[in-house]
Amino acid sequence: MADGQLFKPEKDYTKEVDKQIPEAEELAKDNVQAALEKLSALEKHARQASDLASTSRLLVAIITISKDSGDWGLLNEQILLLSKKHGQLKQATTKMVQIAMAFIDEAPDAEKKLALIETLRTVTEGKIFVEVERARVTRILSDMKKEQGDLNAAADILCELQVETFGSMERREKTEFILEQVALCIEKGDWTQAGILSRKISTKFFARKPRKTPEQIEKDKKEREEKEKNRSMDDPPLEKEDDVTDLKLRYYEQQITLAKHEDKYLDACKHYRQVLDTESVEENPEQLHAVLQRVIYYILLAPHDNEQSDLLHRINSDARNSLVPNEQQLLKTFTIPELMRWPIVSERFGAHLCSTDVFSATPASSDQEDPKAHTRWQDLRKRVIEHNVRVIAKYYTRIQMHRLTQLLDLDEEETESYISQLVTAKTVYAKIDRPARVVSFAKTRDADEVLNEWSGSMKSLLGLLERIDHLITKEEMMARIQPVGDNTVKAH
Repeated sequence: MADGQLFKPEKDYTKEVDKQIPEAEELAKDNVQAALEKLSALEKHARQASDLASTSRLLVAIITISKDSGDWGLLNEQILLLSKKHGQLKQATTKMVQIAMAFIDEAPDAEKKLALIETLRTVTEGKIFVEVERARVTRILSDMKKEQGDLNAAADILCELQVETFGSMERREKTEFILEQVALCIEKGDWTQAGILSRKISTKFFARKPRKTPEQIEKDKKEREEKEKNRSMDDPPLEKEDDVTDLKLRYYEQQITLAKHEDKYLDACKHYRQVLDTESVEENPEQLHAVLQRVIYYILLAPHDNEQSDLLHRINSDARNSLVPNEQQLLKTFTIPELMRWPIVSERFGAHLCSTDVFSATPASSDQEDPKAHTRWQDLRKRVIEHNVRVIAKYYTRIQMHRLTQLLDLDEEETESYISQLVTAKTVYAKIDRPARVVSFAKTRDADEVLNEWSGSMKSLLGLLERIDHLITKEEMMARIQPVGDNTVKAH
């Protein structure tokens, strides 16, 4: 019994407890200390006899009498004392901590409230059987620090919890804790820690589940009741069939904030597509319109590569794009191999794009505006120019520099800069001959490549010649064969 394990009660103290608790409550009106001593003596007997129900009731009664006396110091003292009793039952300690947690909101001032929280954190430290209660108390302390304006302390206190390892905590509550940790890190400006913490959440938890028939719901309910009956005290609680849409939207909102901060436009696009795949968003026309816009904006802002190109064409095939005609038209221009003149694009779509919070044609002039909106506008211009360079590389093998600058609407220095960036990223192959002022997009081939191409061409040519020879031979053989009917007619 010394390690707090639960054994079969040696004696039932229920009758004694039923009698002495009301007497102690009456006695506490005149002499609190005497009432506590009376209950403490009975608690010792009940604890040594492993009577869990009686011990739990006595612990709750002792701390309740201490709280009702108005002496919050006495309450803290009794909680510490009872938790350190030799052979104290784990379930009884858990019950006491749970009841004490309810007293936090009844504290008359912040000082006493803080003292009670610290007492509960001390009692629950290092004890797995009250890890959930410790996490909840720590969250209350973190909220207090946040209200006081001490954001760093609030984040440090909450982030010390490793709730993903808590087996007795429900998955929804775990997710809420981690989301709160990420939110504090973002407010604090610790973007690295926020990214690390957010990876502790599995996106499978947010996966959209198919709607169940009434028969399936009834069947699942019966199975759940059966599992609940067979579950032991040490087993983790069963996961509830709960709607996690609110957590999903909150999670992806944080992921979008992180992606925007690091200018990871492709990741932001993917996160918005996950938000788009949410029933509540699909049923809300206003939210659906806004999310569709941002899916298109961020896929256009993402640097070109195989993954971006594939996602771009998949988004372009979405029938819901008709709800945002301007964005649909802009998206379509990126999917066809034709030049896009930036002045025309800016004139045609600029006013509409800058009316959103994503883009701004001018740098931010106030704290309310997104400081990166102007950066995204400049990045959109880069994507248009890069698209044009890829189109020119597709149709030209060599082009004069002054003609290239005309097509790109850039000066010579900017043109060289963009071509260099695309060559470095291995998006296009190009060489610039400055003395001749010529840009070559034709990739130079070594002798092996030329020889392999010639060998392939010769093989193809010989194959065609063999086919022709076969067809000619076939026609000659057919011509030599004269029908029997023709000879009979000539004999007459």
